[in-house]
Amino acid sequence: MKLVERAGLALLHRFDPETAHGLSLSALRLGLAPLPGPVTSPRLKTRLAGLDLVNPIGLAAGYDKNAVAIAALSRAGFGFVEVGAATPVAQPGNPRPRLFRLSEDRAAINRFGFNNDGAPAIAARMAARVPGAVPVGLNLGANKTSTDRAADFAKVLALCGPHADFATVNVSSPNTEKLRDLQGPAALAALLSGVMEVRATLPRPIPIFLKIAPDLTPDDLGALAEVALASGISGIIATNTTLSRDGLTSPHKTESGGLSGAPLFEKSTRILAQLSVLTKGTLPLIGVGGISSAEDAYAKLRAGASAVQIYTAMVFHGLSLIADIARGLDRLLARDGFATAAEATGTDRSAWL
Repeated sequence: MKLVERAGLALLHRFDPETAHGLSLSALRLGLAPLPGPVTSPRLKTRLAGLDLVNPIGLAAGYDKNAVAIAALSRAGFGFVEVGAATPVAQPGNPRPRLFRLSEDRAAINRFGFNNDGAPAIAARMAARVPGAVPVGLNLGANKTSTDRAADFAKVLALCGPHADFATVNVSSPNTEKLRDLQGPAALAALLSGVMEVRATLPRPIPIFLKIAPDLTPDDLGALAEVALASGISGIIATNTTLSRDGLTSPHKTESGGLSGAPLFEKSTRILAQLSVLTKGTLPLIGVGGISSAEDAYAKLRAGASAVQIYTAMVFHGLSLIADIARGLDRLLARDGFATAAEATGTDRSAWL
C-alpha cells in the first residue's frame, strides 16, 4: 500500500503544486485513495471544547477549501476535519502561481488569498453531508474587497454555522492585505463579540476557535490572550503560516506568502507553550505547524496542546501519514504512562519557554 502511495506522490509532484492539490482532492472524491477509517484507542479519545474526538489529530484548513471531499476526509484517520476558509462572497484569490513546493525544506509557501466558492455554496455542501463520528468545522474568512471585514466573519458563521460542528475565526492569514491588523486588541474584541452574538442564535452553540499568527511579539501575544479569555471563545489554534524565511534552502524561498511545514515547527510550538502559560490551561489549544511525525504531535501536546492539526506534511508523506501519526502517538502515550492524551497536555511546556 505504501509503495502505491509513494508512486502516486511521485506522480503528483510532476505537476505544479496547485494542480497536484486539485488532483489529490479528485482522487479522494472518486474513491481512489485507501482510507483506514477512524483510528482510535482509549488513550487517543479526546474531548476538545465539548467535541468528542476519536483521536486528537485533525486536518488543518486550506486543503479542502470548498468542502468537496468531507466524506472521504472523515474516513482518512483524522479525529476532526476543518474545511474552508469560506468568505461571504465567492472570490478567485490571488493570481497563479500562488503555491510553491519547497521540497528541500519539507515546506510550502502559499499566497492563495482566500480563494473559495463562497459561503452559500459551502453551506449547501456542509448541509448535505452525513454526520459521522468525526466533527467537521469551518474556517471563517473575509472578502478582500469587503468594507467591513470584521462583519464578514459573522456573516459566514450565520450562514454556515448550522451545518458545522465548530468554526474558526481566521484573522491570521498573511495573504489578505491588512487582515492580520484584526489581531489587535480592540479590533479583535469587537470582531469576536460580533461572532459570539451570531453563535448565540445558532440552533446549537458550536465551539468557536481563534487562529493566530506565529509572528506575534510577546506583548502582542499577551494582549491577544487577554482578549480571547474575555471573549468566551472555546479555544485558540496556534498557529497559521509564518512570514519568516529563516534557514530555508529552496529556490522558492523568496516567494511571498505564508510559509508552512517543517521550518515552522519550533516557532509555532514556542507560541503554543507561551499561550499555555498565558491562558493558565483554561482555554483549549490546538497545535499546528510543522508536524510530520508522531513525535512532533506528541511534542505539541506536551507543550500545551489538547489536539493538533496537519496539512503540509501530507504533501511529502501522503495521506497514510495521519494513521501512522495516530498509532505512533498511542504508543508514545503508553510508553510514558499516560492513560489519555489529555494527561500529556502541557507536561513539558517549560522546555519551549
